[in-house]
Amino acid sequence: MNSPKTFVNSPLARVARLVLGNTSRVAMVIGQRVHLSGATRAEFLADPEWVAHEEVHLRQVRDLGLPRFLWQYLLESARVGYYQNKFEVEAREGARLVMAAQRGGRKAKTRRG
Repeated sequence: MNSPKTFVNSPLARVARLVLGNTSRVAMVIGQRVHLSGATRAEFLADPEWVAHEEVHLRQVRDLGLPRFLWQYLLESARVGYYQNKFEVEAREGARLVMAAQRGGRKAKTRRG
């Protein structure tokens, strides 16, 4: 799979950092690009769990289209908050499954030889 397109030092991701309590780093998907604040492209790509999380959001945008995704994401966040937002829950679960598969693959390789 190709690495996702990124926009480093994104003003939009910087605003998200402030809204989320000035966390040290933020990634957010807009269209088919991952906007980063507080992290370089290399730092983002070096974290497979973070990349997997954002890949789920990229798929969500592809499935719904950007306007519908943004509208539903904002409504869901207003309704239940950021952490319980169904799009975030799905992205965390997707990342967890990718990481479990990677760990399982490493164990299988180790056992074989």
